[in-house]
Amino acid sequence: MTSGRPEVPFRPQASSYALPLRQFNGVDAFLLVCVVGVAVLVGNSLGHMLTPLSAPNNVAPLNLDLFNLPGYAFRTTLRMFAALVAALAFTFCYATLAAKNRLAGQILIPLLDVLQSVPILGFLAFTVTFFLGLFPGRVLGAELAAIFTIFTSQAWNMAFGMFQGLRSVPTELEEAAQCYGLTGWQKFWRLEVPCAIPSLVWNSMISMSSGWFMVVYSEAITVGHTRIMLPGIGSYVGVAISEQNITAIMAAVAAMLVVILAYDQILFRPLVAWSARFRLEASELSEGAPEPWVLRLLRHTRFLNIISESVLRGARKFASLPLGRRFAPLRVGHSGKQSKTRMWVWRGFAALCFIAALEQAVMYAATSYTFHQLLQVGLLGGMTLLRVISMLVLASILWVPVGIWLGLNPSRARRAQLIVQYCAAFPANLFYPIFVWGIVHFQLVPDIWLTPLMILGAQWYILFNIINGASLFPGALLEVGRNFNVRGFLWWRKIILPGLVPYYLTGLLAASGGAWNASIASEMVQWGSVTLRAHGLGAYIAQATIDGSTSQVALGVVMMSMIVIFMNIFVWRPLSDYAYRRLKFS
Repeated sequence: MTSGRPEVPFRPQASSYALPLRQFNGVDAFLLVCVVGVAVLVGNSLGHMLTPLSAPNNVAPLNLDLFNLPGYAFRTTLRMFAALVAALAFTFCYATLAAKNRLAGQILIPLLDVLQSVPILGFLAFTVTFFLGLFPGRVLGAELAAIFTIFTSQAWNMAFGMFQGLRSVPTELEEAAQCYGLTGWQKFWRLEVPCAIPSLVWNSMISMSSGWFMVVYSEAITVGHTRIMLPGIGSYVGVAISEQNITAIMAAVAAMLVVILAYDQILFRPLVAWSARFRLEASELSEGAPEPWVLRLLRHTRFLNIISESVLRGARKFASLPLGRRFAPLRVGHSGKQSKTRMWVWRGFAALCFIAALEQAVMYAATSYTFHQLLQVGLLGGMTLLRVISMLVLASILWVPVGIWLGLNPSRARRAQLIVQYCAAFPANLFYPIFVWGIVHFQLVPDIWLTPLMILGAQWYILFNIINGASLFPGALLEVGRNFNVRGFLWWRKIILPGLVPYYLTGLLAASGGAWNASIASEMVQWGSVTLRAHGLGAYIAQATIDGSTSQVALGVVMMSMIVIFMNIFVWRPLSDYAYRRLKFS
């Protein structure tokens, strides 16, 4: 010993490596095994995307053996979550631009309403060819077409929900952000996004469920002579319907419900509990809710907690970056004149683009369609419009009181979330056997009795948003009503209904788009060899898609878009502006 100090065993970098290893426990090991297992399954599924695509017109039918259902269910779940990730990215970009830029919002929101209302086969007729040409001879092209189809059933509602959340930021919080000198980047991530998170989580849940409604069409693609069957629950259901196999249909429904229960418990329940901290006031729904078992399990993990804390620290630094200009009091005068000048310039540019597009459309229509065709499609669009309006009125009368009753009670609201997800996810085409049998057996009129199929999936948007709005309703306002003994019709007219109008309009917009989208499935139904048709624009587009007539599909989609634009200008936009001006809590 050359030194008087006692020798100490050398422990290299204990603070960096020994601590995480010492804290690694059995729960970490279990979750790590689960993550690795899911990663292996995902890798195998992604590997199938790069395999060659067999001839589209000579695709072997799927095997209805029940042992194939777990694999099919996993493939469908991957497609839906891939579409959900794309929808989230779209939502943050699109809704933010529409909410923060008034000029852009005047175009983006009507455009979003049109996109939501275009039937899914209207997209398929053009996108399938694009994606198959993008990756010729590969399954990846068909997979991207299926994912895009599911994306179109999720993104529009999520964008509407976030747009409504961004516009509902209380005025006093905006003034506080201005007083603290937050930049545009900091205000967005630290104020506006947290205010929109509860609405975004709720709409993500219902959008995920509504994606199941279009799974049959996304995995069993039929456009003209092109027919592609991708392994999944949707294609499984499509084959079972064509073969009238009731046992296979019930097995597919059971598998679908198991998948919904799994991702609801693992993903959405923790997200709902997490989003409760961003509510503007304490809510009985969040205070009385039991902690999800997934969060309790994660609290026992040590290694994952260290990783999550590191991620959160990085997210806080990301949100606090001093990007953008700091907000200052608005100066009236020169800046106001500049704003008006820019608005008129923008409107003039938009009007010129519209006139140019209208001229090209008129020239194409004059050479491609006859006056009789245009008149026929216009009348069919009017019939479908009457069906949509009647079903929206019926769904509103039924579900607004029910949604308020559920949302104002925390325990009922928590139970209703999962039930509504199941109902929204249930494919309406599984009711076809009942409707077709009833219409044929009792000799009913298809134009009337096929109409309820249109609202089966869309009605849940109204219920889900009403429950969300009622659960977020300010408790102080309800207490004031109780103190002044406001009851009966006066309570509905002066307290609860005005406060729920913004949420109701969000749900009604989504339901309207969903009803137009579902018209293609409700006006032309098939069960085995029996096919029933109702007179309407949806049946016209469905038949044109089956025939492979691109010009007729385009005519039907354009006519539907024109009707939706008309409704947006004269109905939805005035109602939305009124709700924003007069019925916003601030």
